Amino acid sequence: MIVFYILALLSEIAGTIGGFGSSVFFVPLASFFFEPKVVLGLTAFFHVFSNLAKLIMFRKFIDKKIFLLFGLPSVIGVIIGGLLATQMSFYYAELMMGIFLVSFSFYFLKNPEVHFEASKKNAITGGTTAGFLAGLIGTGGAIRGAAMAAFNLEKNFFVGTSAAIDMGVDFSRSVIYWADGFINSSHLWYLPGLIIVSFLGSWIGKLLLNKISQIYFRKIVLILVGIIGIVSISKFFI
Repeated sequence: MIVFYILALLSEIAGTIGGFGSSVFFVPLASFFFEPKVVLGLTAFFHVFSNLAKLIMFRKFIDKKIFLLFGLPSVIGVIIGGLLATQMSFYYAELMMGIFLVSFSFYFLKNPEVHFEASKKNAITGGTTAGFLAGLIGTGGAIRGAAMAAFNLEKNFFVGTSAAIDMGVDFSRSVIYWADGFINSSHLWYLPGLIIVSFLGSWIGKLLLNKISQIYFRKIVLILVGIIGIVSISKFFI
């Protein structure tokens, strides 16, 4: 469990600085310790605490217009994805996630100049897609981060606005997962540690955010995302 919390902390730090959110790292890493449904449940609650920490630390850096454009569609998407997750088999879920992570990493490392147009249509589409993936496989922050990047937000506004959007997404899926028994009372004792990790990781990430080049670190994050994706795929065949 010490290893689990250390990995969760590193996921939170990297997720804060990279702008993707911790789930892109936490979900595949947590799958080494828990079955898929428990991973989705713990991730949702972990993200609620994580977003709360960021909303406190970045409360002055929330773009209300972008929050509405991305936030409402994301909540709709996560409800659909979360409900679908309660009905589907999770045998291929980790493979799907691994392919998604590797594809995302490779594409944006190879095409760093690629960006979405800063339009309402793309914001709504990106928000809905990110929410749906978050509900279905546990992580959609990479899609949301790529879509939000088109609006050229200053990095503190990027993190603060992303956290505000994510709060609605993760609270919604937490309710769905809990109601469907993804986690139960036996898993609740993990939550105090995750609360501490979420606040500590967000705080460390905030300190590092102003000291590390966002472009340079984003490349490192994308490489790590790709590695985690490869590990997730390899686990399916081992």
